[in-house]
Amino acid sequence: VEGSGPVEDYDQRREEECLRVRGLMERLDGLALQLSSAAPGQDDSQEEDSEEDDEEVDEDDEDDDEEDDEEDDASDESSEPRAYSVLSDIRGEEPGDLSVQRGELLRVISTAPDGWWLAEDSKGNRGLVPRTYLKSVVPDENESEEGSDEEPGPSASESQRSKVRKTLTEVDVLSAMGAIPPGFTPSTLNRLALEGATYRGSRFIQPELSQSQLAFKDVFMEPNTGEVRGRQVAVCVCFSLVGCRRISPPGVGVAVLSRHVRLCAFDGSQVLSNIHTVRATVNPKNPKTWTFSARVSGDLPTLLDGECFLRCSSDSPELGLLLELGVTFTRTSTGEKGELSCGWTYLKLSDTTARTYELPVHGGTPFESQLPVQTGSKSMFQVLQSRSQPKLTLKLKSVSRRTRAQLSLLPDCLLYCSNVLHLLLIFRQILTQTLMDRPTAQSRDLMCHPVLTSFPLLLDETDLLDAFKSAWLHAEQAMSRALKRDLVFLRAEFTSVFLATVHPLLHSTTLPCQRWADLPLEEQRVRLISLALDRFRTGSQSEGPVAEQEAFDVTELSFDPLGKVPHNTTP
Repeated sequence: VEGSGPVEDYDQRREEECLRVRGLMERLDGLALQLSSAAPGQDDSQEEDSEEDDEEVDEDDEDDDEEDDEEDDASDESSEPRAYSVLSDIRGEEPGDLSVQRGELLRVISTAPDGWWLAEDSKGNRGLVPRTYLKSVVPDENESEEGSDEEPGPSASESQRSKVRKTLTEVDVLSAMGAIPPGFTPSTLNRLALEGATYRGSRFIQPELSQSQLAFKDVFMEPNTGEVRGRQVAVCVCFSLVGCRRISPPGVGVAVLSRHVRLCAFDGSQVLSNIHTVRATVNPKNPKTWTFSARVSGDLPTLLDGECFLRCSSDSPELGLLLELGVTFTRTSTGEKGELSCGWTYLKLSDTTARTYELPVHGGTPFESQLPVQTGSKSMFQVLQSRSQPKLTLKLKSVSRRTRAQLSLLPDCLLYCSNVLHLLLIFRQILTQTLMDRPTAQSRDLMCHPVLTSFPLLLDETDLLDAFKSAWLHAEQAMSRALKRDLVFLRAEFTSVFLATVHPLLHSTTLPCQRWADLPLEEQRVRLISLALDRFRTGSQSEGPVAEQEAFDVTELSFDPLGKVPHNTTP
């Protein structure tokens, strides 16, 4: 033997033959499992299938002795590629799952309609992997000769897709039980929202650095008036969620804790803004119809208000509004809690006008092709014929000159409820004034300002934001018109009301941490927050139920403008 080439080809050929033999064994095992789990009425048909499979296995054994070219031709005749690369790390959570790393090559042994495929890695380990984590690989001649030295890696958009498209075992179990209607999938935007502060409103309200990293790109002040200078962006819209129709409710064995819509700016491949959530209300007599902006006594809570605005500086022609319908549920038998997507819809904003839109709701995830959402056992043709496809009604409003001027003072990218716009504007005034009062523009000294540090957190805890909105409304009623136009007075009064109401609540040991769709905990928080507001309105100096505070931390008061700046890149 001369050189190392022939030895490497022989070893590679032997490994391929071993993989092929293992694949045939797995096919036999899979066939045996299908036969053992078959119904009594299907024995005859499955025996015929098994005889055909045995004949195919015998033919495959004979093909093992043929030359390499004949094996390649046989593999090319398969309609679906058997080699796949892994888009993201997968950690096996159940017995029989296969743990693999991103870029690893797998050989698919058998497929299943539920999306969990039996695969084998290069070490001979076999197990189940989710189909959405795999990308088909079509090997060429050069790759077969040179080996797999370079592992394929997904792009940024593919990596984001792979994080949100894993099928949960719990969903499969509930679907098999008939408790979940066809087309329901794990929530995409909920999974992204749980990834730290990446898609939270508290991150996007912060100032943003310019490309040079030496100045802020969205914080400017008028030298003559001392006010924030407005900035126009590519998209600035106001809209209202009206309702949803023909949304199939979960079946027996599942208790619904919340019905809601999650919204964000989307360009077809990645989320560009924070993820905002609006909870829907449902009439028990008609659970398939969702409504927003429900009529309640007093001021409408932010969580139930469907009046929203969107600012986005992206110049993508595919920029639009992504809306995902979701339900938070709990299994009555086990008490396990989860969230499902009832479908999603998308409104492209580049060529829209101010009118009411009825958007069709699609199944799957926003990163997949548009799939139908079935409302029962009907086929898609019957659904279209009967006009029973789920739809979401959204009203796109014309933005007045005054509202557009107010929105221009906000960050370049933000999606939130319109009823707190006046609070966001005052916060931006305080932020701009504080940043401009620094000794030098490059100063990295920490600034002591509790409003700049703690107010952004209210965007993630809407009950505290509603409490502060109510307290600020009470304070405004005692102001004259002249004081309402005095920016210096407004900034000082805003800080005073904030420190007297919600700032102690944020650092209280009595107020429990917020948890989504936990109704008993939400009621407990509402009671404590109401008691604190009553003490503020009456001017009581007695210690309330939230008097016990956490140990003091300097980060509660110190604002680092360079350490809390959001980035444009999406992880």
